Amino acid sequence: MSLSFFIAHRLYCEKKEGRQISRPAVLIAKTGIAVGLAVMLVAVCVIVGFKSEVRDKIVGFGGHVQINNLEQMQPYEPLAIGIDDTLINSLAAFPNVKHIQRYSVKPGMIKTEKAFQGMVLKGVGQDYDLSFLRSHLIGGEFPNFTDSITSNQVVVSQAMAEQLELNLGDKLDTYYIENEIRIRRLSIVGIYCTGFTEYDSYFLFTDLHTVNRLNHFQSGQVSGIEVILDNYVALENDTWEIGSFLEKCIDRYGAKYTARNVEQLNPAIFAWLGVLDVDIWVILVLMMGVAGFTMISGLLILIIERAAMIGTLKSLGANNGIIRRVFLWLSVFIIGRGMLWGNVIGLGFCLLQYYTGLLTLDAETYYMDTVPIAFNIKYLILLNAGTLLASVLILLGPSYLIARIRPADAMRFE
Repeated sequence: MSLSFFIAHRLYCEKKEGRQISRPAVLIAKTGIAVGLAVMLVAVCVIVGFKSEVRDKIVGFGGHVQINNLEQMQPYEPLAIGIDDTLINSLAAFPNVKHIQRYSVKPGMIKTEKAFQGMVLKGVGQDYDLSFLRSHLIGGEFPNFTDSITSNQVVVSQAMAEQLELNLGDKLDTYYIENEIRIRRLSIVGIYCTGFTEYDSYFLFTDLHTVNRLNHFQSGQVSGIEVILDNYVALENDTWEIGSFLEKCIDRYGAKYTARNVEQLNPAIFAWLGVLDVDIWVILVLMMGVAGFTMISGLLILIIERAAMIGTLKSLGANNGIIRRVFLWLSVFIIGRGMLWGNVIGLGFCLLQYYTGLLTLDAETYYMDTVPIAFNIKYLILLNAGTLLASVLILLGPSYLIARIRPADAMRFE
């Protein structure tokens, strides 16, 4: 144990009331650290949770990477691409690929006696992962659709059902404008709600066979395939690798492939999510400024209060470096106590919100009905370590005030 650490620990544990002129300042410093860290923890958990929730909903609707016809210009343009088992097996062999699923889309319109609305009919087959959609099902069921039988069943969103005054079991007339208007009557067997209005307002789900027939696709053709990855961090690299592989491929009908990931397909949404990173840094800088200011004030008061002790230590041969480290260690003890309470308050609030959903949001504006919370252990550790390091570095400058205290002048404080 070093001399500086020993003296700092004795000073921190000292119980003499007469010497505690700095007690209010220390309490304020601890409070500043606790409040600052708690706010930073809550901000990081909320913003990371919000970004993860929005990203997961976008991925749930379309996978991480979509493979379509190279000539497709619009997201829901019904251009066909040939998909066979050889291509699917080749894509499944990529290290980070978790699942591959086919789909087809057909834009059209819904018309009832009182209203009408544009929509996108999405056909899925037995290879489609329905876990995301079933987790957001609020009524009815999500059938196991196939690519070989027309079910005449459809699953609609709650937003669409409310707007068009539809209920489970109702018949729904859908219209598709080509050379002539085509009509398809479907029966509503399920209602889902993800809260993500960008997609809830348009997507209906039915079997892959029905949509392929509406699009006049030939055998083996679909609108595209969705690739689900194990690790989102490798999204850009995996998209590039898949795209490079597909450059050499042509389907049996002569069409070429292209691969685009969710960020490329939804640039506006992900640009908006990127702005949230700026918000995090603004909050971190402001909170560190508040915590640093209170700690500087507390350290200066501690130095003034212990001026006589500083003079005594200097007269006994202690140099400025040793005495400066005494007060830095003392500051570390104070910061540590404040950080402990900051973690208790911040993480306690996050846990309360995580398990109770106490704070709610407007789903139409924020895409979710409660404030989301995500616990990223790496971020939490870095935030605590960064707070401790930044607080100590901020105090290095004020600690040099000790060098200006002369033993003879310091003894007068007694």
